[in-house]
Amino acid sequence: MRGRYPGRPRRLGAYDYAQDGAYSVTISTKRQARLFGTVTDGQMTLNAAGRAVEEVWHGLPSHYPHVELDVFVVMPDHVHGIVVFSGGEEEAGYKPAGTKDRGPANKEGLRRRHGLSEVIRGFKTYSGRRVNEVRGTPGRAVWRRGYYEHVVRNEEDMNRIRQYFQENPLRWSLKRENEGVWGRRTGESG
Repeated sequence: MRGRYPGRPRRLGAYDYAQDGAYSVTISTKRQARLFGTVTDGQMTLNAAGRAVEEVWHGLPSHYPHVELDVFVVMPDHVHGIVVFSGGEEEAGYKPAGTKDRGPANKEGLRRRHGLSEVIRGFKTYSGRRVNEVRGTPGRAVWRRGYYEHVVRNEEDMNRIRQYFQENPLRWSLKRENEGVWGRRTGESG
């Protein structure tokens, strides 16, 4: 959570990102454009694009049955969320255009469930389309390539991440008060 948003996602080498567990993610807009609303006095106010992003996020469990959602925070130029994987294998999911099959079924006839990267890809694809519909900017890239992820290790880690995400609007306001120190971000406003 600390430090600069990495240019490339850092993955744990042999870790199976489809296994049961909790994952925190941070996804930034392309060029840190402020597309989703404004923060005033530590409170985030979503615009139509921000509400569209929030709606797609909350719809993820209907497309990925093994996904449960925890904290989700939309900021002007990024989102923070916690995804929890539980349960067995699945047959659902957002499918890329032209995709009919996700590979061979196991002995019970079920396909291997989607991992974190596929769930985030689905979120970014469909929320990007919705944002572009709302803004009248079809085909424009909304999200920065990649995302930051963290495998939540235990309850203490989960509580620390929840607090960090929930306090993000307050930190945003404090950061803006010190704009000269932090530098100005480019992009569009809410």
